[in-house]
Amino acid sequence: MSEIKVVVIEDHNLTRIGLKAALETRQDIKIVGEASNGTDGLNLLKNLKPDVATIDLGLPDIDGIELTRRFRQYQAEIGNQDTKILVLTMQNSDEAVLAAFGAGADSYCMKDIESDKLVEAVEATASSGSWIDPAIADIVLRQVRQEVSEGKSAADAKTVAIQAVDPEVEKVIETYPLTKRELEVLELIVSGCDNAAIAKELYLTIGTVKTHVRGILSKLCVDDRTQAAVRALRSGIVQ
Repeated sequence: MSEIKVVVIEDHNLTRIGLKAALETRQDIKIVGEASNGTDGLNLLKNLKPDVATIDLGLPDIDGIELTRRFRQYQAEIGNQDTKILVLTMQNSDEAVLAAFGAGADSYCMKDIESDKLVEAVEATASSGSWIDPAIADIVLRQVRQEVSEGKSAADAKTVAIQAVDPEVEKVIETYPLTKRELEVLELIVSGCDNAAIAKELYLTIGTVKTHVRGILSKLCVDDRTQAAVRALRSGIVQ
């Protein structure tokens, strides 16, 4: 993707200005529209059809969750799912996170994120991926564990955007299976351990753990640890 077109929907002027400034530091990101409420934001999304929309949850008229739901309904009606939704908020409760994903959000990001990570989140979301802030990773994983324990399929799992292993990924895993050590590291990632804790548990150096994590992300065809954990749970690699 040569240029990522972004619409920013945020009711606080200073926050909106800051978001635009952070994103526009990258030449491949272009802000094509902005709105301070959900109604105007929905109209912008319908008319501009950007690659990514950043949406605050606490909008003054219709909130970000309802906005996301209505826009997803509109996309379904016109048969176009190109625009991806990145929720950008200060809300990190279980209810807010799961409601946002349930409404159709692709990614979830906290507003106190560093600028370079915000850019990373937008780029990952634009490339049809999913970016989940580490601050809410535990909420996502708890939900996935519940879905797995209840025997729900990927089609039934409406609260988290990351889907189960598709055939192409299955082929990659079959061709390049995880080693015994990578499986041990992956199990600890799913348990919520950081690199230091994994190193201590497995008597490895942090550098070695980082190497194993990179290998795991590559073999599972994901971008970060949270996605790896979700995919491991949904595919049955880790119980």
